[in-house]
This record gives sequence, structure tokens and C-alpha cells, in this order.
Amino acid sequence: MPMSRVLLLGSGGREHALAWKLAQSPQVERIFVAPGNAGTACEAKCVNVGLAVTDWPALIRFAREQGVGLVVIGPEDPLAAGAVDAFAAAGIPAFGPTAAAARIEASKAFARAFMARYGIPSPRYQAFTDYDAALAFLRRADFPVVIKASGLAAGKGVIVPAAADEAVAALRAMLIEDRFGPAGREVVIEERLEGREVSVLAFCDGERLALMPAAQDHKRVYEGDRGPNTGGMGAFAPAPADETLLETMVATILQPTLAGLAAEGTPYRGVLYAGLMLTAAGPKVLEFNCRFGDPETQVILPLLASDLFTILHDCAHGGLRPETVRWHAAAALCVVAAAAGYPGAYDRGDVIVGLEAAAACVGVKIFHAGTTLDADGRVRTAGGRVLAVTAWGDDLAQARTRAYDAMSTVAFRGMHYRRDIGTRSSS
Repeated sequence: MPMSRVLLLGSGGREHALAWKLAQSPQVERIFVAPGNAGTACEAKCVNVGLAVTDWPALIRFAREQGVGLVVIGPEDPLAAGAVDAFAAAGIPAFGPTAAAARIEASKAFARAFMARYGIPSPRYQAFTDYDAALAFLRRADFPVVIKASGLAAGKGVIVPAAADEAVAALRAMLIEDRFGPAGREVVIEERLEGREVSVLAFCDGERLALMPAAQDHKRVYEGDRGPNTGGMGAFAPAPADETLLETMVATILQPTLAGLAAEGTPYRGVLYAGLMLTAAGPKVLEFNCRFGDPETQVILPLLASDLFTILHDCAHGGLRPETVRWHAAAALCVVAAAAGYPGAYDRGDVIVGLEAAAACVGVKIFHAGTTLDADGRVRTAGGRVLAVTAWGDDLAQARTRAYDAMSTVAFRGMHYRRDIGTRSSS
């Protein structure tokens, strides 16, 4: 395979991790990151490009001018909006699902109906666009519920009410007060499952899949899983899941999903991400995502022993070879440093110090998310989730120690992070 140029869309920690891993491939000559962040600006083989992730004409023109051989789309928004379709129409290979296949994440109502059609294990549910109908269902439900905005809400559209009045308030916020915008104009009320959560991701080429190590995300903002949901405050991999359990997940969830999407004329190429609850009755789907997770990517990719570019290229062309996807026998853990106020309104523009000392720690990589470079070359905060301090080691305990030791060297005004990532008390 000749040397290739890659166009990577996105600006978060996930995209920095993808750029870092793609740059390790001897088959990759240059990686253009649109728009990127302060981390990708300084990564080997990478250059940031000031283009919006949904400006198809400008992105296609740029890809043609630069001889891009593969486009990799990081975030869910451009996938749901049809990024892969637009590049395909221009004759440019892209890694990710089409807009039709991406509905598995873009519409929770579609996803639940799809799972029901194909017998994929999932909770009881109903979808609503009418507040009164939703309220009537809520009042007669004989199980604890979760309220979800059906559309894309940056990981913040899931409400787990502690009492009936909180459930009613969530419905009002979505269907009447429009606080979630278009994402909340259809809601899904579903049964709250009990058990341990795990994230299972797989590379897919439309027919075949290659499983990644199971990961565990930590959504709540505070220690002990308190406070509101976030985009993710940390993760580790591999999460506890024996071979029998992984085989069950593939046989009952991932493979039937691939087969069902193909049967409906929307073959799935990209990363299929299943957020699962390990219930007493077996694994059930909490949600599907149509892309790499964030921050799961930051702990999965350091464990990948194979060439990431080859895997993504093969998936995009329908020729994945699962037997060639190999993993290191190690563990990785990341801790997210967030800006003051996150997940609500947050500060921007604060100088970050200590990055050099953190990066010098053994087995550590700092993945930038909400960062930018100022005119003097200083790294400043530019988002809610600012950094993911990732470490790997022989086991989870070593990875955790390294990550928190590195985090202790980093500082910016109002920085906060969870101190219990990877402990038994966190989930």
C-alpha cells in the first residue's frame, strides 16, 4: 500500500488519540486535522486545518487538493449529518457509517425500534413527541424509568430521576421548554436497568467485526457517581469481561445489529459502540453509538498492537481482516481534567501549566480536548473537558497510579477531576 494522507475530522480528546495512533503507521505520510486542538497541532505528522466538520464543499475541495486517501470522522454530529455520504459521492473513501446507519445513535427512538425488530436484548420502552401522552405513560409505568432525549445531546440527554417529580420535570424540559433543542423534541422513556455498565466497541466493515477490549466510562461529574451526567470524566480498559461474556455480547448484540442493518439496506462500516448493562438476565443495550467513544478511545488505542490506519482503511473498503487486529496484554486508564463550571457553563482561556512534566512521566500520554494555542504558544483552555491524562501499565493498578501521578503536575484555574476512576466505588 502506498503512503497515504489522512483527513481527520474533530477537535476533542478522541481525535487527538486517533491522530497520535494513526501517526504511528508507516503507511501514513501526513494527517490533516479539521479543526484539531493544541495537542494535534504539536503531534508528529499532523497539521491543523481551519475547516468546520460539516462544511462538506470545503472539506471535499481540501481533500482533493491534498490527495487525501482516507477521511476519518471522529464526532457523531457530522456522521449523523451525512459526512460519509458526502465524501462517497465525491469518490473519497471515508471511515464511518452513512447517515442512515448512524441513526443507531442519532435517534434513540429508531434504535429502540430496531432492537425490538431484531430481538436484541434491551429494556422496555416507549417513545413520545407529545407531553401529555408521555406523562400518562410515565404515571402508569410499573418500573423505575430513565428519560432520554432521542436525538444527539453530547452525552447529556439522559436523565435518571430519583423521584417522580424529577421525571416529570425532565419531560417538561424536553417536550415543553425545549431545553435540549431538536434533540429533545422526541423522548424515550425506558426501564432503568440494574447491574454493571460496560462499553464494547468493534471495528466493522458491513459484515465482519473485530472486537476491541471492553472499557468502562465514568459519566457522572463527581466521585462516587454523584452529580449530573457529562461527556465522560474518565475510563479504563480492559473492563472485567471474560471470554464467555464477550462471546455472548457478540452473538446476541453486535452481530445481530450488523446483520439487521445490512438487511435493511444500510450496511454498517465504522466503529459500532454498544453501551451495555450487565443485568442478572444477561447483557442488555443501554445505547448504541456510531463512532469511537470519548474518553474510551483514549484508553483503547494505547492497547492496540496493530496498525490503526490499515484497520480503518480495510473497514472503509469492506475488507476487514479480524484475525489481524491484535492487542497488547496491558491496561490503560485516563482521567479527564475539566474546566470550572463543567458540565454547566464553563470558563475558557485559562493557561494550562505542567504539561511538559506530565508528558515526561513513564507510560503517560496527555490527550488534549478543549485546548488552544495562544499567540505566544501557550496552551489555554477552550472547552468543558480540557485534557485526558492517560497512562498504561502491566495492570490497572499501575496504570491508575501513573495517571494520577501525572495529573498531579497539571494545573489551570478552576480545574477539577474525579479521584476515583478505576476504583470499586466508581461505575
